[in-house]
Amino acid sequence: MADLKERLLRPRPASAVNLRDPSYRPSASGHQHFHGVDVLGLKKRGQGLRSWIRVDAAGNSQVIEVDKFTVMRRCDLPARDLRLLDPLFVYPSTILGREKAIVVNLEQIRCIITADEVLLLNSLDSCVLQYVVELQRRLITAGVGEGWQSEGANLSLRMGNRNFDNMFGNTSPDYLPFEFRALEVALEAACTFLDSQAAELEIEAYPLLDELTSKISTLKLEGVRRLKSRLVALTRRVQKVRDEIEQLMDDDGDMAEMYLTEKKRRMESSPYGDQSGMGYSSAPVSPVSSPPDGRKLERNLSIARSRHDSMRSTESVAESIEELEMLLEAYFVVIDSTLNKLTSLKEYIDDTEDFINIQLDNVRNQLIQFELLLTTATFVVAIFGVVAGIFGMNFAIPMFDYPGAFKWVLVITGMTGVVIFCSFMWFFKYRRVMPL
Repeated sequence: MADLKERLLRPRPASAVNLRDPSYRPSASGHQHFHGVDVLGLKKRGQGLRSWIRVDAAGNSQVIEVDKFTVMRRCDLPARDLRLLDPLFVYPSTILGREKAIVVNLEQIRCIITADEVLLLNSLDSCVLQYVVELQRRLITAGVGEGWQSEGANLSLRMGNRNFDNMFGNTSPDYLPFEFRALEVALEAACTFLDSQAAELEIEAYPLLDELTSKISTLKLEGVRRLKSRLVALTRRVQKVRDEIEQLMDDDGDMAEMYLTEKKRRMESSPYGDQSGMGYSSAPVSPVSSPPDGRKLERNLSIARSRHDSMRSTESVAESIEELEMLLEAYFVVIDSTLNKLTSLKEYIDDTEDFINIQLDNVRNQLIQFELLLTTATFVVAIFGVVAGIFGMNFAIPMFDYPGAFKWVLVITGMTGVVIFCSFMWFFKYRRVMPL
């Protein structure tokens, strides 16, 4: 256990947390899967330790507990990048390419990818565990494929058959560097998770909207309101992932920074460190006297070698950018399809709302027409009240002496009311106020 701790964690300054404290117990499980992970140790108070799942290039996994300063020093990351991985804060989806690591914050997948390992925040979320299992499976499968590749190359050398070069050549996109494989699994997990949520939203939305068009109720309208709020939130998350992938595809410099294996290989193979890779010469030039011929020849050879290595590294970086761009394009199509699916659902909701508004306007117009009819009929009936009020006054009228006078008053008043009502109807039809 002490050897494992020293191999995983580099020495720390005295101001940092003491990893030799008895309370610090990193647990290693090797190839074992994560059954019953202790979530209580995700962030221990007073120690600043977090639980991480470490997966190396061979597919081995273990749970370790380190503080953020150790992670910063190990992966050469600033503190602001680690804040993106803090589960206590909600940050939008982000993919950052740094000098020695890739910081990935995609939905539930929050990890740091280096050229040799993946540090994933420990969690009981099923997406995190599925990410670890899928990454292990692909790494083990890739190791088997590389074994077949080497055997096929040896067999082709023995038999002299060129078909083995096409069969086992290293031109397949499956043979990606470790960091690209880990990034691909993270992109796949995020895209699959968002697409599944979009599918669940579709399954719930379309029947509810169809029922709402047939019968409008307050309960169904409240359900559509909640559904639309969820749709807006999910669309914002999908749009952020899509914009992040598109931004990476548009910037060749960011994609070149993410090629960690190539940068590590150049750094390890270069005898002059980083300066030779940039084309600088380590031999100083004296301003007083010219250097001897031997030193001048050595310096020229060093410059030529540096330029040759720089051109080779530029070509390899261009190839790696093409590989990474193809990888990003594949998942850009997937996330764009999910976004189109959500956009279609939003348009269907908007169409349903427009249809409901048209129905409500139609009902409102019918109510206004009915109210207009009632108002016209009330005006006609009010004529009888006026006539009754006039003849009910206390004064003598000679017409009251005739026995049939009351009948004629009713007939004349009724005919006058019918004529007035028909005149109003004709006016409403002429003005197209209501269909008759």
